[in-house]
Amino acid sequence: MKKDFSEGPVWKIILAQAVPLMLAQLIQLLYNVVDRIYIGHMNGGDGTALTGIGLTFPVVTFIVAFAALFGMGGVPLFSIANGAGKNNRAERILGSSFLLLIISAALLTAVGEIFCKPILYFLGASDSSYGYAAEYLRYYLAGTVFSMLNTGLNGYISAQGFPKTGMMTVVIGAVLNIVLGPLFIFVCGLGVAGAAIATVISQAASALWILRFLTGRKAALRLRRNNIRFSPDIALSIVKLGASNFVMQGTTCFVQAACNSTLQIYGGDVYVGIMTVLNSIRDIFMLPVHGLISGSQPVMSFNYGAGKNQRVRAAIRFNTLAGAVYTMAAWLAVLIFPRFWFMIFSNDASFLEHGISAIRIYFFGFVFMSFQFAGQSVFQAVGDAKHAIFFSLLRKAVIVVPLTLLLPRLGLGVDGVFIAEPVSNTIGGLACFITMRQTVYKRLRKGC
Repeated sequence: MKKDFSEGPVWKIILAQAVPLMLAQLIQLLYNVVDRIYIGHMNGGDGTALTGIGLTFPVVTFIVAFAALFGMGGVPLFSIANGAGKNNRAERILGSSFLLLIISAALLTAVGEIFCKPILYFLGASDSSYGYAAEYLRYYLAGTVFSMLNTGLNGYISAQGFPKTGMMTVVIGAVLNIVLGPLFIFVCGLGVAGAAIATVISQAASALWILRFLTGRKAALRLRRNNIRFSPDIALSIVKLGASNFVMQGTTCFVQAACNSTLQIYGGDVYVGIMTVLNSIRDIFMLPVHGLISGSQPVMSFNYGAGKNQRVRAAIRFNTLAGAVYTMAAWLAVLIFPRFWFMIFSNDASFLEHGISAIRIYFFGFVFMSFQFAGQSVFQAVGDAKHAIFFSLLRKAVIVVPLTLLLPRLGLGVDGVFIAEPVSNTIGGLACFITMRQTVYKRLRKGC
């Protein structure tokens, strides 16, 4: 049954979409960080294994970037076509997205397996941490296709008004990973390899769930065999809009690589491990924001396609307020209880000694991230690819990476790496949001 997002209070529709996704994101939190928690407490809390896993983050993020390019890039186009009543085009977008994901997954797997060792050493591996990193990454790469289908296709379920089904995608994978992780790591004695195997099995189960729904009768707009073909015009449209997601994730990959390599120079394995913990804590706090944005984006795109601009504006206002309140609360939670968050992942004394001050620096001004996501989501929802791409590049490629490389060399040492994050959040977040207000938001008022 086709869901109509053009009737009823906008904030209620967004919450109806977003709450199941937020719950899914909370479960996804466990999915994403449970391996790190288990690994962080291996070998009596020795942080070397956790450092090794942290070295794989840029590679994993790079894979997610391609899923965002070919998968998430199609969801707003799919929703706009759905809102305009162009069902055939919407299904063609879904089919093209699926094909692009499969092809890119095969290529990424091959490249990753062939160049695993030079990639990890380039990302800052040491002789002691390389073994853990390589062991995890080789198994993870075997499941690249499942990871990409999860990230790239789940949005097409929520975009049709089935957020609870989309939530189940995450629940299935998370529960399996939580159960299989300790079983493989500790009981079977597989260590880091066990964590990766558990993740691959979990992702495979979630991918099968997604495909079962999108090819089944419950979906109003389905993944049909005759639509799984290369269409140059649709592929180009997907890539144009997905480029902002790709840039956002791709630049995250380069930020992680720059941070790890710089920290290895100025602080060694301990600080690479600390950054792994900080990224994990950041994942915890960002996932509800991602749930809100994922829930609101199809609502905005649908109403934009239907010409109901006032409802799009109402959605923007709600997103901004809710995001700002939440990120402010998260910032305070980190400032007040830094030790608590750190000890979730590791009780390594060397991590705790240096990590407490790092976490306070890294999360300073966290509230400004809400403005980045509020502006970015609007540009994507209305198909404004140019602005979406520009602000993805501005925050990370133009601000974070140069500061990460420069500040430590100006005498700030490892603190310079952690300072780069709040500076970029403040400048990039405000620039993105203000530009969105002066362009899209004003244009929507004139069109009412």
